[in-house]
Amino acid sequence: MQKPAKVQDKYYLKSLHEEIALFDRKLAHLAKYEVFASEAERDAAIGKMETKRATLARTAQKLVEDGIEFHPSELPRSLRTQTESTENANIA
Repeated sequence: MQKPAKVQDKYYLKSLHEEIALFDRKLAHLAKYEVFASEAERDAAIGKMETKRATLARTAQKLVEDGIEFHPSELPRSLRTQTESTENANIA
């Protein structure tokens, strides 16, 4: 049996934004509170998390470029600052 295709709509985009926000919080926790045997292990763990987060961010960006609607308030803080700085640069 084939799996049904993922529906890529505004609800999927909202859940992607929520996952990105979760990964942002996990990254902050890893960097600040987690105990590792060495800095190399910490950097490796952070690198893995950043890779997963970047994949989600690329998918979300693709959906936005495809015209999927979303509320700006649903954006994770990390993406919100990038978008606002781009808009401010376009206005100036």
